[in-house]
Amino acid sequence: MSQAGPGSTDAPRTVACRCRGASVELGIGPRSRCILDSVDLDLLEGELVSVLGRSGSGKTTLLRVLGGLLRPAAGSQVAFHGQPVDGPPQGVVFVFQNYAASLLPWRTVDKNVALGLEGRLPAEQLKTQVAEALETVGLADRARDYPWQLSGGMQQRVQLARALAMRPRGMLMDEPFGSLDAMTKASLQDQLQVVHQSTGATIAFVTHDIDEAVYLSDRILVLGGAPATVVHDIRVDLPRPRHQLATKELPEFLRLRRQVHNAVIGAG
Repeated sequence: MSQAGPGSTDAPRTVACRCRGASVELGIGPRSRCILDSVDLDLLEGELVSVLGRSGSGKTTLLRVLGGLLRPAAGSQVAFHGQPVDGPPQGVVFVFQNYAASLLPWRTVDKNVALGLEGRLPAEQLKTQVAEALETVGLADRARDYPWQLSGGMQQRVQLARALAMRPRGMLMDEPFGSLDAMTKASLQDQLQVVHQSTGATIAFVTHDIDEAVYLSDRILVLGGAPATVVHDIRVDLPRPRHQLATKELPEFLRLRRQVHNAVIGAG
């Protein structure tokens, strides 16, 4: 049975992130290249939306635009909760694929998780938020370890915990599980489901993995063309919570996987 929650479609939700006419050109002079062309999209409050497309289609570029890390061309409009994006929006955090580079090896796990909050919260509140984040990702017992003592999957959990400790309203995730083995990836996909349901954060999730996108998402956006724009917006109405075996055996999962595959292949 489907459960109501941040990922459900039972009640109307407000727009968390709105993008209108976003275009991006990179490079200078004759070497410049238009990457995105007039991208329009809405991310609803509490949605998990995956972004797919062929390699080089502009997925990461789009994520950087939504997060204020890359300024789009004049005339583009990007807003988070109604506020124009000019630099990283308040309450939005990033989770990248290169987890090892993002962790400081000389700081313990809890100190890495606390990094973005130090000097901004009273000591006891900081300690509480870090402990809660580590508990959520299943690393409460590894708080005093160092990153080099952890597996790759655990290191990615630390990065996820650091994002959670910020108590974000939005998360921008760029292929966060792309370099992990299949079993670790599946475990972290399920961990992300827990995080999504417990926080209600709006999540934009870039991935190359069609099964991952269908398994996790409420909607899937497919980028296509050169320069790229959104060519497909596919709703995923699979019941939650989802399970690695049971969900992936559902006829609707298999139908959606084929639909998304054809959309990505046909997007060019």
